[in-house]
Amino acid sequence: MKKILKMMGFAGILTAMTSSCNTMDPILTKEFTDATFWESTANAELMVNMAYNQMYSADKMWNDEALSDNIYEGRSATDQRLIRNGLANPTTPRFASEWSDAYGGLKTCHVFLANMDRVPDGSEEWKKRKSAEIRFIRAYIYFRLVNFFGDVPFFTSDITLSESENINRTPKATILAFIHDELSEISAMLPSRNDLAQADRGRITKGAAMAFQARAYLYESNWQKTADYCDSLMQKQETYGNYALFNSYEGLFEPVNEYNVEVILDYAYVPGKKQWSKLYDAAPLSAGARVNAYAPLQSLANNYLTIKGLSISSDPSYSENNPYVNRDPRMAATIVFHGGHWTDFDGTTRTIYTKPGTGSNDTEKADEYISASANSSPTGYYVKKYYDPSVTQDYNSGLNIIMFRYADVLLMYAEAQQQLGKMEANVWDRTIRPIRERAKFKEATALNYPTGMNSADFTTLIRNERRSELALEGLRYYDIVRWKAAKTYLDGTVSGAKFANGNNDYIRLDNRRFDENRDYLWSVPSAQMDLNKNLLPNNPGYAN
Repeated sequence: MKKILKMMGFAGILTAMTSSCNTMDPILTKEFTDATFWESTANAELMVNMAYNQMYSADKMWNDEALSDNIYEGRSATDQRLIRNGLANPTTPRFASEWSDAYGGLKTCHVFLANMDRVPDGSEEWKKRKSAEIRFIRAYIYFRLVNFFGDVPFFTSDITLSESENINRTPKATILAFIHDELSEISAMLPSRNDLAQADRGRITKGAAMAFQARAYLYESNWQKTADYCDSLMQKQETYGNYALFNSYEGLFEPVNEYNVEVILDYAYVPGKKQWSKLYDAAPLSAGARVNAYAPLQSLANNYLTIKGLSISSDPSYSENNPYVNRDPRMAATIVFHGGHWTDFDGTTRTIYTKPGTGSNDTEKADEYISASANSSPTGYYVKKYYDPSVTQDYNSGLNIIMFRYADVLLMYAEAQQQLGKMEANVWDRTIRPIRERAKFKEATALNYPTGMNSADFTTLIRNERRSELALEGLRYYDIVRWKAAKTYLDGTVSGAKFANGNNDYIRLDNRRFDENRDYLWSVPSAQMDLNKNLLPNNPGYAN
């Protein structure tokens, strides 16, 4: 390890990562050797920030969402599109990048843990706190790995190149048990939300550890553990901090409301310094977007209830010819549909026209559906959630990306109680009802506990509620996989709005294919199998 940057394999990255969280750390102005890098907490903090950056990002969230039935990437054959169309193989770049990015992040974590005791001005309290953050990040990275690949190489300290070329895969269950043990142990080392200094907003807390525990158990279908951890967050605010639903669903994703009472953990960006720009290719063209490469699908629009709390198939007042009136207000806050509203960067609110032949001038006509290969949306819908109106050009946003929020805790608790056979009015009134009240439902049919509903229908209700509440937040694909419901949601023709053939038919797009004997896990990347034969055999359905 001659030089720390060379050792990490990320030359120049530490400088770019100094603004990982809101605390602006000193920028590296010289090259450090291994002997000199660990001379101060300021240097060591740079590596902690680097680990935060390797844990998650806006790109990861949007790319995860594109694996689901919510989004269509129509401009090119992206890796997500190839995966959804059943065309992935061991050489698919997304498989390789997910694997290499994860192990790069683990390298950062292990190097920090191995060297933090060398920092001379690092107090015991500082070491405890930073090691807890790093261990959370390591657990999160392993969690992504096992959910994509199943059994993967597992180690808890840095390994040599030779060791990496001979290591075996560890069972997923063993790694999940490690994750739960880690989260339990580090929880006591982390501050509660209420004790978090303003300069540390965006850092990992006790509440984040508990929310992660709940999500991990949810993905394992361990309903009792899921319910227990959710209930702790809901009840023990003196321990974990005060969390509640923010008073505005749309406002939850606006920059002025970052770090609000609903946010348990978010991934921090900094305007002008560290930004993301996905909506440049997802927002309406009339609003200054470039082209559309990322569009919501009709099945997402169909998922939103009517204002009465009924599905569109069971509400007699719903009309396919006027489908966007009297609908769940979260739809208008999440996607842009024909007749929906958009507020431009200058504060002007106007109507968006996506239905062919409805725009009255060039600006309005820019967003109309033309074809699947046009610059405008191939589905007739655009993305609105996470729109940052403070952006000045090219949609370069400094808006934080939420990883865990309180509404998800309520939904996890509701699902767990339903699966345990314990869903009743008091559970409903603690979970689904307040979520719908925040969404501005008014009708009793939407807010009151649905007595007499059978278990299967209740399961569907909760799944649909998760989709509407958490749409475009990167969680939908994982829900479908854990439900083993891919044949229902990820197989067959995907559709856009009823704008085809003179506005008489729904737009027909890709024919997606999901092989249940293969596609719940991804292939080990071919390059990794070439380097290490102990990774064989590959996951079922893929070539070695």
